[in-house]
Amino acid sequence: MAPFGFTPAENPDGSKNPGDPKNPDSSRNHGDSRGSNDQVASSNSGGSPSISNSDNSGNLGDSGMQENANPDFAALFSFLQSQMQSQFGEAIPTELSIDIQAQFAKLGINPMGFLNAMAPTSSDLPLEISRELAKKFVSAQGFKPVGLTDVAQLKEAMGIADLWLNDATVFPAHSSDMNIFSRADWVDATMDGWKQNVEPLAAGLARAMTALVEGQEMPENAPPIAQVAGLLRTFIGTMIATQLGQCIGGLASSVTGAHDVGLPLMQPARPALIPENIDSWSRDIGVDAAEIRIFHALREGAVARLFENNPWLVDYIRAAIAEYGKGIRIDIEQMQRQAQDAIESGEIDPNNPETFSVALNQGLFTPEESPQQVAALTKLETVLALIDGWSDDVTTLAAADRLPSLVALRETLRRRRATSSPAQQLFSTLFGLEVSPRMAREAGSFWSKIRELEDVSHRDQIWSGILPTHEELLDPSTFLSSVRVPDDLSGLI
Repeated sequence: MAPFGFTPAENPDGSKNPGDPKNPDSSRNHGDSRGSNDQVASSNSGGSPSISNSDNSGNLGDSGMQENANPDFAALFSFLQSQMQSQFGEAIPTELSIDIQAQFAKLGINPMGFLNAMAPTSSDLPLEISRELAKKFVSAQGFKPVGLTDVAQLKEAMGIADLWLNDATVFPAHSSDMNIFSRADWVDATMDGWKQNVEPLAAGLARAMTALVEGQEMPENAPPIAQVAGLLRTFIGTMIATQLGQCIGGLASSVTGAHDVGLPLMQPARPALIPENIDSWSRDIGVDAAEIRIFHALREGAVARLFENNPWLVDYIRAAIAEYGKGIRIDIEQMQRQAQDAIESGEIDPNNPETFSVALNQGLFTPEESPQQVAALTKLETVLALIDGWSDDVTTLAAADRLPSLVALRETLRRRRATSSPAQQLFSTLFGLEVSPRMAREAGSFWSKIRELEDVSHRDQIWSGILPTHEELLDPSTFLSSVRVPDDLSGLI
């Protein structure tokens, strides 16, 4: 599982995060209004920022630590909450707010969740945090508004693609809607879909952290367990919302359509293209721009039809993510042992907080995946490969005799997905899942072979039955035999 809540030093596309502490200039585009990075750096006369407490040592106090100097998370949160409530009530002074931000930032943790944790929330995933951060990423990277020429060219391409798809799949288009989005429009249009797909993950991690608190012996005079659990739930949700916002913001500069990541992000599913990103994708490949637009319109339209005609598939994907979330378990003793080993080996230097951030982003303290989670990830990886492979086969069939540069376009897509696939970026960040480009190629070959052995109708009918496993992708003939109903059923009686 990916180390939730710990902010990567870079965007999924390799650029610096807005608001990165190592990139102070970016505070113009991203950062808390309570103070810039320069303010944080100068807020303590003693040098490095620290959280104010009675001994002014920069430590959180004995109530936040166990005897072996490893953190007790339940005591840590209850200590911070009780101190802030007893001293300041609901209002947190700006100076203390800046101190807390700096301390959390040194660990790579976005502090907004803790600072806003007093506010009640009914959601496991505060969507507005994701939206705001994604929009700041988009603004920092820059984006072009959609022009009239963009609309005319892409609607023409989508109209052509719609006609060609009628010959390549049995799934009809249920609407003539054609969406042309800017990068910022794509963020807004898909945000509810992101919430539905990722919220089970936040809920699973929140449950795991709540179970951790309930298993701890709380300090004397600590707030009630339910209050601490509520604080943790809000904090965890905000951390994941922050990470999701970073993901969406990074993807906004590379996805060519609403369904480029293979997830159901729009309800109802409708094709949508992003002209600025298609133009970027087209650069330096020497193919006519009209062909490129039709190619992306075909892929986008195919996946939109797939989701629209198979609503169970949407539930299947979200159930796999929910199963992964339910399997999250946190072993505090294991984390303490890992921390001790890392300190003894020099991987973590207690005097250098940046080493904590590096270790966390490299997977230290990452809980081991349970068999339930491994099965859920396998299911998710396989269905994403099947969607991508089916889209490739449908596009190939639809454009085979119509797009002269189809081979070059498919090869460009494969080459780029092997190194910077939108799905790779997303699932690597949120789940630590590497969606194999090879499996997507195997899935494409599977669908093509099924079509050759049977026909388009039989190929598409597989979506209404039992989906193949990864192993079955390599042997389409055997898979067909296993799901085919014999004409004579008398032998089964």
